[in-house]
Amino acid sequence: MPKPKDVIGYAADKKCVMVDLKFMDFLGLWQHFSIPLAELTEGVFEEGLGFDGSSIRGWQAIHASDMMVVPDADTAIVDPFMKDPTLSLICNIVDPITREPYSRDPRFIAQKAEKYLRGTGVGDVAYFGPEAEFFIFDGISYDAGVNHGHYRIESNEGQWNTGKSTEVAFDGKETVTRPNLGYKPRYKEGYFPVGPIDSQQDLRTEMCRVMEQVGIQVERQHHEVATAGQAEIDIRFDSLTRCADKLLWFKYIVKNVALRNGKTVTFMPKPLFGDNGSGMHTHQSIWKAGKPLFAGDKYAGMSEMALYYMGGILKHARALAAICNPTTNSYKRLVPGFEAPVNLAYSSRNRSAAIRIPMYSPSPKAKRMEFRSPDPSCNPYLAFSAMLMAGLDGIEKRIDPGQPLDKDIYALSPEELRDVPKMPGSLEEALGELRKDHEFLLRGDVFTSDVIEAWIDNKIERELNPVRLRPSPIEFALYFDI
Repeated sequence: MPKPKDVIGYAADKKCVMVDLKFMDFLGLWQHFSIPLAELTEGVFEEGLGFDGSSIRGWQAIHASDMMVVPDADTAIVDPFMKDPTLSLICNIVDPITREPYSRDPRFIAQKAEKYLRGTGVGDVAYFGPEAEFFIFDGISYDAGVNHGHYRIESNEGQWNTGKSTEVAFDGKETVTRPNLGYKPRYKEGYFPVGPIDSQQDLRTEMCRVMEQVGIQVERQHHEVATAGQAEIDIRFDSLTRCADKLLWFKYIVKNVALRNGKTVTFMPKPLFGDNGSGMHTHQSIWKAGKPLFAGDKYAGMSEMALYYMGGILKHARALAAICNPTTNSYKRLVPGFEAPVNLAYSSRNRSAAIRIPMYSPSPKAKRMEFRSPDPSCNPYLAFSAMLMAGLDGIEKRIDPGQPLDKDIYALSPEELRDVPKMPGSLEEALGELRKDHEFLLRGDVFTSDVIEAWIDNKIERELNPVRLRPSPIEFALYFDI
């Protein structure tokens, strides 16, 4: 664990001239401000630096807006994108009056979840491994007004462009128009042909190399199922808070590498109609004293504890959706009968179940469960914490996950699916489930009642209402002539 003076020395060795202080807003976007290196003293790591929190989404009102950032010395990294050498530090948020950690700081919630796990005696570390899918587009435009609304996605890879005579491309220096060269991945057939159909191999490799610069271990990268540049880069699992930190770096790197190559990235769960959306399958396990606790002699080589953990996830999955699938767009992906697992069941190998038990390796260290319903629009600090709390509730209450469903769930008849619970069909429904079922999140003061209420209120006011108050283009196609 580096000391503040070591961090300052590291910054000087790297010839940094600025320090970038990054922190997470309530709803899930990284924020930052920068100071000259001379302003970073050892005292800053304890006393913090003040800033106005009134404009940060979901935080204090203007009458109580003074907040403090306290840098975490363990997170010191040289930012790979700043023109001038810049030290980056992830910060925790502190109330300047009480000097207590701020209850709505998502990173603090994640730290409390890890502390709660240790306090239960169940384990001492929870490992998370997210598979965050995303789209790499060539361009995007969107607008919404009183009397108009539109969006348009541009992608040379898009199957819808096969009939065009020309295409627009970025040659590394400027945008050029050239003949249409074909090789567009067919709808739902992007997993995973070689080039030239996969046109973004080098771009994804560049993203991986930058991730490695900041200490993220990449396990693999590939094109994903959808046309138009859907991608996946898998990173090594890590403990809860550290993994959430890395996922924020992951998003930051992917977006900035794409931008400097003349492209744009979105983690929207469902930007394209009629093709696969982007999920964030999340691998989870609990360890104690260096030993994996999810390996055993039960179903698929899992332990009884692991089955109870899965029971907790399945029991609370409908409430978890409000945090793990937190946008109105999330529910364009979570539609029964399509690609995302909405039926709350578990299975080994079966990717149509909400929980899958990977069977790639017989090693006890590889035993884990994979919750497949979440998507990358979530705030990872909150999502990982909520999943852990649901799983721990399952362990504490010995919640039976039921029998595994080792069938293609998409092929089951309505009668066979009648008794299988499902994920919510809308953000509104998910928020209602969270309102009813959140006691498990309050244990150990990990989440607070204020955090739950603020989350629901912000989602309704900032996202749900703006969407449900506006007509959409498809509604004109369906109803204009009635």
